[in-house]
Amino acid sequence: MTINETTDRETIGSISPHTLAMELRTAVMRTSRRLRVEATGEVITPGQYTVLAQLHGGGPRTLRELAESEHVQAPSMTRIVNALTEQGFVSRSASPEDGRQVQVTITPAGAAVLEQARSQRTAWLAHRVAGLSAEDRRTLSRAAHIMQDMSAK
Repeated sequence: MTINETTDRETIGSISPHTLAMELRTAVMRTSRRLRVEATGEVITPGQYTVLAQLHGGGPRTLRELAESEHVQAPSMTRIVNALTEQGFVSRSASPEDGRQVQVTITPAGAAVLEQARSQRTAWLAHRVAGLSAEDRRTLSRAAHIMQDMSAK
């Protein structure tokens, strides 16, 4: 459905919360999928990207914490962290609270590759947004703020 079709529906009648939720879910998922594909490539995988983003924004984490937040099993997270360690993007150390646990920390190289991937994602999206009308850009800006507010609750 295009923006004009949505606008036309709004003038005819209100959009039900259920219908809007389905449209938003689809749009967010497709956009998210494209952003992941556009900015990962040969250096890091989408799974590695999300781990680096968590570590960059949230500080050191244990393997268990990373696995839980990513909704994956511990062996899967171990494989991701092993690959990141081999590339020099994260380091491992004993947890200060419990020396039996491994704590994972992002390295400067990991922060740099994360920033590069974020820049690629932003550039891809900016290119797409640049092709929109000023009105559509204003609409998307408002929608982005609404979604951020909605997600924070």
